[in-house]
Amino acid sequence: MINITQKLKNHLWWLIITVDYDYSRISIADHEINGDNLTLWLEDKHDFKNSLDDCLQIDLTLKQFAKIISSENLNSYEGTKMHPVKKFVYKDQIEINKPIKWYQEDASPTEQQWAREAMLKALLTQLVETEVYDGNQGDILFV
Repeated sequence: MINITQKLKNHLWWLIITVDYDYSRISIADHEINGDNLTLWLEDKHDFKNSLDDCLQIDLTLKQFAKIISSENLNSYEGTKMHPVKKFVYKDQIEINKPIKWYQEDASPTEQQWAREAMLKALLTQLVETEVYDGNQGDILFV
């Protein structure tokens, strides 16, 4: 699960409402890995910004990014292995490299883009799925 602060939730909801709930309109304008963080700048594809200062900046930990890369099997492929003792062949996911190392050293620019888009999709999915409507108060709550 991705840690999303209340301030970030509010900004993400503002962006979602701005794109009329059409998530395919949300794009990653730029990205950067610095230290232990992945920074994504988001914008509306129908309203491109002139500078990154006008985009929504999201800082996520590399640990969270690594979980997404692993869960999406981006750093592995399905292959066959032979059991070392019993000598039978079986199908398994074969890891190319550790998630962040794969992203930085092994992934093509297209694969890196897929990884960033998977991170954005996971973030938006978690946000939408954790929304709860409080019928008594008429407020949207987050769990």
